[in-house]
Amino acid sequence: MHLLIINVLMWLASLACLRFGVDLFQWLGLHFWKASNFNVAQFFTYMFLHDTSNFTHILCNMFLLWMLGGVIERTLGAKRYLFFYITCGFGAALLQEVVWQFTLPSIMDSIAASGQYFPLDNVVSVGASGAVFGILLAFGMLYPNVNMYIIPFPFPIKAKWLVLGYGLLELFFGIKQIMPGIGHFAHLGGMITGIVLILYWKHNGTIRRNDIY
Repeated sequence: MHLLIINVLMWLASLACLRFGVDLFQWLGLHFWKASNFNVAQFFTYMFLHDTSNFTHILCNMFLLWMLGGVIERTLGAKRYLFFYITCGFGAALLQEVVWQFTLPSIMDSIAASGQYFPLDNVVSVGASGAVFGILLAFGMLYPNVNMYIIPFPFPIKAKWLVLGYGLLELFFGIKQIMPGIGHFAHLGGMITGIVLILYWKHNGTIRRNDIY
């Protein structure tokens, strides 16, 4: 619940700052590591910002966080849950930086060749999606046989298959560059980080129950 409140407050703060001509995205959003306004703190601050021009961005993230986060927090404990959330968000940012490293140079060259100007500092990623996808992954691993419903399917889908489907869909969208404004690889980075943490905690006995339901 605290994470949800912080995200909402930061979204409202971003809206308020824009009225005074201050763009928090330029300071706290995740930038490419070669950009002049990049700093290491952005690996953490970016995950508490959301698109101020699109309410569905924060709505979808906070809905998933509210729906699944409480279950995972009770399973892992408050401190470990917070560590999991932040680490998944960091993993998402790290993979996004790797993808930018291999894709941004050619994109910037294409823009320059067309006679347009797009500064590197304007490339920015924000949102809790990477961390939230880590939470989704944890739910699928810890409660794999729980039936879940997703629109528009009228039938239940087990959590493990739903999470697997989401992962494959994000990979496909990322490779095919479908909906390029969405950080598909950042989502995958959160999921991959979540897999590593959950498997490690299962291996060392921190998590002892494979399937509670």
